[in-house]
Amino acid sequence: MPGSRVVITGIASHWGSELARRLERDRSIEFIAGIDTSPPAADLERTEFIEADIRNPVIGRLLPGTEPDVIVHCGILWYPERDKPARALHDINVIGSLQLLAACEKTTTLRAVVVRGSAAIYGSEAAAPSFYTEEMARRYPLKTRFQRDIGELEGYFENFARRRPEVACCMLRYQPEIGPGLEAPLTRYLSLPVVPTQLGFDPRLQLVHADDATGALAAAAANPVRGAVNVAPSGTISLTKILRMAGRPTLPVPHPLFGPLFGRLGRELGAADLYGDGVRLLRYGRGVDNSRLRQEVGYEPVFDAVGAVRDFVERGAAGRRLIRTPHPGAVAGRLVRDHPPAADARASERDSRW
Repeated sequence: MPGSRVVITGIASHWGSELARRLERDRSIEFIAGIDTSPPAADLERTEFIEADIRNPVIGRLLPGTEPDVIVHCGILWYPERDKPARALHDINVIGSLQLLAACEKTTTLRAVVVRGSAAIYGSEAAAPSFYTEEMARRYPLKTRFQRDIGELEGYFENFARRRPEVACCMLRYQPEIGPGLEAPLTRYLSLPVVPTQLGFDPRLQLVHADDATGALAAAAANPVRGAVNVAPSGTISLTKILRMAGRPTLPVPHPLFGPLFGRLGRELGAADLYGDGVRLLRYGRGVDNSRLRQEVGYEPVFDAVGAVRDFVERGAAGRRLIRTPHPGAVAGRLVRDHPPAADARASERDSRW
C-alpha cells in the first residue's frame, strides 16, 4: 500500500489499537488515523487520534477530510465494555455503522472498507457441516437474535457495496479469539476454577490466536477482497482437549440445567445477553473454512487450532482467574434446588427452537 491512508474506527478497542500498532511498523503507510469516543490506552506514535462518536452525523464531515484510501471498522461491539453497557450495544452497532456508511458515501478517495465481523452468523447446529464456507451463511436460517443482528449489519455493508461498486467491501467473519492477557468471555470461561460443560457433548472449536486476529485484519487492509472472509485457524480442537491441556477440572452439567447455569455465569463472564449463543457453541461447536483468508487475502495463520490453545496455556493465561465469579458447582447446586427439572426441560426445549 504505497503512500496509503488508513482510518480505523473503534481505535480505543483492543483490536483497533493492536491494528494501529502493527500498521505503524509499515512505512509504506503514509497516514493512520483512529476514531473513537476515548483515546486508546496503547502508546501509539504515528496514529492521529480523532475524538468523535460515529453515531453522530458529524462523522460525515470529519471522515472525508482525512482522505482515506482504506477504512477498517473495528467499532462493532459484540460484548459490553466498561463505558459501553449491554443496553447500548445495538445502538452503537446499528446507528454507528449506518452513520459510518453515510460518511463513506461522501468520501471520494475511498477504495476499500474492511469490517471486523463475526462467524457467529453461521450459528451452531447439530447437523452443521464440518466447515462452513462463506456462501453458506445464506443457506441456513438465522435462528438467534445475535445471528440476526450480525445479518442485519452485514446487509448494510452489502447494500453499500452495491451502491459503490468501485469500493471493495471486505467482511471478516471471526471465530472466537484466544490469547495471553486477552479479556473476553470465552477466555474467562476457560479460566474458571472449575469449568462447567454440557453432559454428553464435546464440541469442536476453532479459536483464533490474538496475534493471528490482528494479522488477518492488517492483511485485509493491505489486500481487501470483496465479500465475506472467514478468519479461523486451520483444523479444530475439542473442548475436552482444551480443558485437559489447560489442566482445568470440569463439572458436567445435564442439558436442562446448563442453560440457566450458563445464563448466570455468562453475565459474570461479560457475555451479557449472548449466553444463549454461547450455550449452543459449547454444545455443538462450529468450524469454518479459511481458504479465502489464506489464498485470496494472502494471510497464513501462524497458529493452528491446537497451537493457539497451547500458546494460551503455556504463556500462563489459563492458569489464573481473570475475574471473581461464583463457583460453578455452587451455582449448579442452587439451580437444582430452585428450579424444578420439568420446568427447566421445557425452557431448554424452547431455547433449542431459536
